[in-house]
Amino acid sequence: MTAFELNAELYRAMGEIADDETLMNKVLKYVKKLAAQKKADPTLMTKEEYFAKIEKAEQQLARGEGMRMLPNEDLTAFLNRNGYGI
Repeated sequence: MTAFELNAELYRAMGEIADDETLMNKVLKYVKKLAAQKKADPTLMTKEEYFAKIEKAEQQLARGEGMRMLPNEDLTAFLNRNGYGI
């Protein structure tokens, strides 16, 4: 379903319960909860986005663009050395 079709279906379903204040309050509460979840975690991504990031990283490594930690180097030192210091 496209976003347009989903919106139309949502409005149709809400039209069936529009005269019931209790049900409309439940819908509103749930929609607000979903909206808050989306805002709360900007790291959420689709499976396709995740695998695209992995593929991009593999391509960068194949071109020799990757970064490696030195033996006995801790994470803070690694980040500082690569310009991501804390």
